[in-house]
Amino acid sequence: MNIGSIFSRHAKYRPNHPAVIVKEHRLTYFQFNFRINQLANGLLGLGLQKGDKVATLLPNCLELLEIYWACAKTGIVVVPLSTMLRANAIQSLVNDANAKIVFLNSDFIPPINESRHKIHSIQSKGYILVDGKRFEGFGNYSDLTSQYDGSDPDTSIIKGSDLFNIMYSSGTTGMPKGIMLTHDIRIMYGACFASAFRITPESIVLHAGAVIFNGAFVDLMPAVFSGSTYILLESFDPQTFIETIRREKVTHVMMVPAQIVAMLNHPSFSPEKLSSLEMILSLGAPLMMESKEELTTLLPGIFYELYGLTEGFVTILDKYDYPEKPRSVGTPTPLFELKIMDEQGMEVASGQVGEICGKGPIQMTGYHNRPDLTKKAVIDGWLHSGDLGYVDEDGFLYLVDRKKDMIVSGGVNVYPKDIEEIAIKHPCVNEVAVFGILDEKWGETPCAAVTLLSGKKIKADELKLWINSRVDASFQRLAKVVTLDEFPRNVAGKVLKRELRKTHK
Repeated sequence: MNIGSIFSRHAKYRPNHPAVIVKEHRLTYFQFNFRINQLANGLLGLGLQKGDKVATLLPNCLELLEIYWACAKTGIVVVPLSTMLRANAIQSLVNDANAKIVFLNSDFIPPINESRHKIHSIQSKGYILVDGKRFEGFGNYSDLTSQYDGSDPDTSIIKGSDLFNIMYSSGTTGMPKGIMLTHDIRIMYGACFASAFRITPESIVLHAGAVIFNGAFVDLMPAVFSGSTYILLESFDPQTFIETIRREKVTHVMMVPAQIVAMLNHPSFSPEKLSSLEMILSLGAPLMMESKEELTTLLPGIFYELYGLTEGFVTILDKYDYPEKPRSVGTPTPLFELKIMDEQGMEVASGQVGEICGKGPIQMTGYHNRPDLTKKAVIDGWLHSGDLGYVDEDGFLYLVDRKKDMIVSGGVNVYPKDIEEIAIKHPCVNEVAVFGILDEKWGETPCAAVTLLSGKKIKADELKLWINSRVDASFQRLAKVVTLDEFPRNVAGKVLKRELRKTHK
């Protein structure tokens, strides 16, 4: 059960099928497997062994994909790090992972040089540049791979229970945690999501988000598993995204809400250009109903929504269930289980709000070096999400909010999402994030940060009055509205509400 063997399989039985498209590279499965094997043999030539860790500090690029699958073929554990990290954070996470090699491009030389004297696990010549540039003290990717042939390495020692990668959490609520995921788990990503999203060998999957974000594996793994064509963009640009779908006849895309909003608002958007699509999957954060309705009116019958955690639980709203359950985030896929639990760990009745808990075949083995946190997150086999929700009489899940985002005002629970759904309906508002700020009388009170649509203007107090006249209860009224040019986000595109709280107290 080695993920890398999937490429050997496709290279043997479907050698000429397009495997991956990245910038000017258009590789068949035979060509891609050959390049993966060159790197895999190069890693073994450096003395790395099964279980050793390799970190990456790379933007989206072909080499990053090759590193993933070369590590898979050798039993080496890959640790993708955020490209937004500063020197201290790089040093902390590389040390935590005990990585022996770091693959990077030359943009990251300054933070590496600043922190490398504090990183003790990296072996000699363990910093390898992938962008073709050469600097003293750094190895070169092409020098490494060109020394080796493209024959398959021996994978007989690798088991499905072996660790494939450590994904550090995006840190929206605190210090990143290293989430450990095995070969078996990633293979189940492939099988489960290929089935759920109807991805076949003939599918063409386009990805424009950061591949170091765990959500990227939600469409990457089923594309790999099925032997589909996978197109990776360097970053998300609405015009490039739309044009790529039109030109390549893309069938499946996955987007975070901010990308969906940007695409819908872009001058080049038209349903005709996206007529090849069979799926638009929204994930990473709740998509506002305003945007859902616009998207599904313009592009009917292709919308999916996924709610999930890197730690290993998901529900999916299928495109055929959307018309009847548009506000839901779906049901557990086959082999997954869902419970809504109260503070005492007891399951609550349908319609009652509680903590979303689940289990399934993609559940992490634990947090790296943090068994204490693992015990808090997984109790009696059930993964506790920290999110609040409820199920209806048909078992469909409805997301209410994150526990940590919930505002307690005068002893009453205030859910930011309820206010956000109202604020987004204002014709000037592009995006909104509601969070709690300190209040002497009520303890906490809601505050809204908004970005405005291009060319639109409105005073903050005027917008506050508009929202407060439409909320359902007095405790939902905003104390303050602030307008921003852009929201602070992590590499996955999630809004960092903790940063908003710090800035707007």
